[in-house]
Amino acid sequence: MFDSRRLYDGAPAARHVPADQAAVRRSNLGLVLRHLRDAGPRSRARIAQDTGLNKATVSSLVAELSDRRLVTAGDVDRAGSVGRPGVLVHLDGRGVCGIGVELNVDYVAVLVVDLRGEALLERRVACDVPGLGPEGTLDAVAGLVGEGVAAAAARGAVPVGITVAVPGLVRSPGGVATHAPNLGWRDVPVLDGLRARVAGDCPIRVENDANLAVIAEWATGPEARTPDLVHLTGEVGVGCGVIVDGRLLRGAGGLSGEVGHTPLGDPDLLCGCGRRGCWETVVGLTALLRAAADPEDPVHDHGRDLETRLAEIAARADAGHRRTLDALARVGSALGTGAAVLINVLNPRVVLLGGYFAVLGRFLVEPMTAELRARVLAPDLGGARVVLSTLGFSAAVRGGAHVALESVFDDPTLVPADGTAAGP
Repeated sequence: MFDSRRLYDGAPAARHVPADQAAVRRSNLGLVLRHLRDAGPRSRARIAQDTGLNKATVSSLVAELSDRRLVTAGDVDRAGSVGRPGVLVHLDGRGVCGIGVELNVDYVAVLVVDLRGEALLERRVACDVPGLGPEGTLDAVAGLVGEGVAAAAARGAVPVGITVAVPGLVRSPGGVATHAPNLGWRDVPVLDGLRARVAGDCPIRVENDANLAVIAEWATGPEARTPDLVHLTGEVGVGCGVIVDGRLLRGAGGLSGEVGHTPLGDPDLLCGCGRRGCWETVVGLTALLRAAADPEDPVHDHGRDLETRLAEIAARADAGHRRTLDALARVGSALGTGAAVLINVLNPRVVLLGGYFAVLGRFLVEPMTAELRARVLAPDLGGARVVLSTLGFSAAVRGGAHVALESVFDDPTLVPADGTAAGP
């Protein structure tokens, strides 16, 4: 049975070790809850069979999870039943939710998701984050969090966690954006700033946006549970989330994934990080827009919604606009150059294109694949497939909400019987 805790902290697959009785029960409650999330509705007998717990224990655990409004009884299970059919137990959890937040160059966004994965609120606001600066941006983020909490309350749900996605180097334990070059931020205390702005004591966590995006893809995307997965985020900056053998690859200091700053670009082009020749100078959104349109063109307007601007680029390409098509072909080829390095080093099963790469993917994949075939050493790309993300620009916030909800799967007793989050 797969244990998603391995994704975040490298913990071994679920097993029981000596512990006090309360700890064992919390572990078993989480085991049952995770199994219903990952495997779908099951009868109590099937849960016992799948988890190795005895039937009496499962019945007791399901009763407690039901009291906490985390599961509910559903239809009779008639498929393959012998004797009296059992009642299916469904994941419920409408009384709790996780909040994912993202701040990026062109926008801030929020997504509120309940335990079943249903969105209670999804909102993205176009804004010039570098122009706002850290204080103004954190004000805007806190406002979106307030909207999310209100939307949850209207549905009778209470947040159990807030996860904030930041594009750049993030030291998660302290919640500090060490270096976010495209935002112009250095050593910004995002966690402390939000704690001072957000009412209540809901736990807040700060993470790199690419890491959260790949978590969302692994958990809910079309390639969910792929054990070896690379996700490239296409924004103004370019990040990379990597999952190896079902574990998020963080690196020794938790600062991995900054592939946009590998020296694969034009050495004459200045990157937002202050160096020249970074990969994102030829594949980032700024590079595409610079090649496709003059500076005064509306597609450069950071005040307009990003997807609206990308739709205009796609429309021009569909109409056969030569400058646009040439720009997309150059980006696709450069994308293949860098992705070939990742495939040669990591040998992933899937390379997922996210962000603007996914939106304009139909124009990028052909030149990208041609470059991959020329540069990847292993035959047939080492078994790797290039896939377009279906999560689009919601991947990071979706990953953030997913991570926020992990506290409940780790310890369902955080949610008391009345459905109100008890806190950490």
